[in-house]
Order: sequence, then structure tokens, then C-alpha cells
Amino acid sequence: MTTRRNFLVQAGIASAAAMLAPTLLSAKGKTGVGLQLYSLRDELPKDVKGVIANIAKAGYSEVETFGYSKQGGFWGLSAKEFSALLKANGLTTPSGHYGLDEYFGSGKMDQLNSYIESALATGQTYIIIPGINHEFIKTAADFKAVAEKMNKIAEILKPQGLKLGYHNHNFEWKETEGTTFYDTILNETDPKLVNMEMDLYWVVRAGYNPLDIFKKHPGRFTFVHIKDMDRTNHELNTEIGTGTIDFKTILGQAKLAGIKHFIVEQENFTNIDPYKSIAQSSKYIKGLLAV
Repeated sequence: MTTRRNFLVQAGIASAAAMLAPTLLSAKGKTGVGLQLYSLRDELPKDVKGVIANIAKAGYSEVETFGYSKQGGFWGLSAKEFSALLKANGLTTPSGHYGLDEYFGSGKMDQLNSYIESALATGQTYIIIPGINHEFIKTAADFKAVAEKMNKIAEILKPQGLKLGYHNHNFEWKETEGTTFYDTILNETDPKLVNMEMDLYWVVRAGYNPLDIFKKHPGRFTFVHIKDMDRTNHELNTEIGTGTIDFKTILGQAKLAGIKHFIVEQENFTNIDPYKSIAQSSKYIKGLLAV
């Protein structure tokens, strides 16, 4: 992660958004609300079955996975067993976060092949890159090389009925040789092959307005990560709708952005039970989207 600065937050979003006259009608009827399982990373190893049941009780219809390995599966369950657990609780999983540094570094397919097996076994459609080793993106030439490899991975996935995605943090906007990694991905990857998962918190934290990016690259953002920014400490998350980010305005442009999946994520919980927190966030987003 790059050294953190003081970033622009709510004011930038509010001023630019006012000119867009958004309507939430564009977001209605798209899908249910999902949860990135990383939010409950401390609870999952202790009782994976109980956690999944509680997620369903909290009002979610989808989950996005993380942390899969061929040896350990999903918290001791094979991909097939985990899929059965989700189905038993009325949940689906459209996507998973799978680290692909092995392929970017050496071109080896072992890890990627295991992820393909996992995605197919769980019914996922999207293999999403959760981030990338900074050693691979030191120069503008590196940016282009990684973008090219993303296109190649997406081509590998296509015959399996799978698609590639990329999830951002804030380091992607560090300017290098007159460009940024994020701009390079958007400009150099094939829109038909590489889907973007915009983490709205990190975009705002980086000092950018998601609406500006939606307008510049319409239809590219199949997923959004919805996590709010604590009003007092911008390095912390808080329950959706209680922080500084104007989700009503941003998600009002879901149609422009191409959003099909709305994934709640909270990386930290302060003075609140995690299950109460995710239920509160689910209720707020479902009300906002009228789903």
C-alpha cells in the first residue's frame, strides 16, 4: 500500500454529483445485496456454517468469497461442500477474490486452474483479482504488461464460461510516468473481457469522485464494493449510511456504471456486533435500491 495522504472525501462527491440529477430507478431490480466474506474473516474459521447462516439472516442473498486454497478449500470445506452450504441457506456466490500473483509473476497456471475449479464448483461467474503485488507495477511499461496479461487471463476463462474482474484499493492512482495503473487497466484491457469491481471507499479515499469515473468509462463496473467512511477517522469503516459517503447519489448512477452486483464490505467494526453491523448495512442498501 502506498503512503497514505489526506484525501478528499464527501465534499468532492457532493459538488460534482449535484449536476447529474441521479435517480435510483436505474438501480432497481438489478439484484439482491451481497456481502464480501472478508468482512467476517475473524468469525469464519471458528464456525463457517454458523457464519453463513447468520449472513442469510442478516438479509443478504449473495456472498463474495476470498481466501480459497486447493489444500484448505473454504475454511475446511471443499468448494463443492461450501457451495452446498450456501444453497442450504438460500445464498449464491457470483464472484470470488482470487490472488493471481503466480500467473503475473511466472505465467504458471497451477493456481489459476485451481481457482477455475473452485469457481465452477460454487457456481461463480467472476474471478476477481483483489489486488496485485506492487513489484509487478513499478513503471508505466509494467502497467501495460499487466493489462495485457489480464486480457490473456480473461481469454483463458472465457471457454469455461467465466469472466475476469479487478478490485481496486487506492494505490492504483499513484502517478507514474504521467499515468496511473488504474487508468491503464481501464484503457488497455478489453471491456468485453475484463470487468471492474469499484471499491467506492477506496476511490473516495484516493481523492476521486466515482461519478466522474463512471462517466468516463460507462458500463465498465459490473460490481461495486459498498463500504462507508467513518466521519471521525477516515481510515476506518462504519455501517453503510452512517458515514461520509453519499451512496444515494453514487448508486443512483448504477445504470450508467453498469453495476449488476452491490457488495457490502466492512473491514473493521467499532463498538458493534459484526452481525448487527452487517444487518444494518443490508437494510440500508436494500432500502436505497428498493430490492
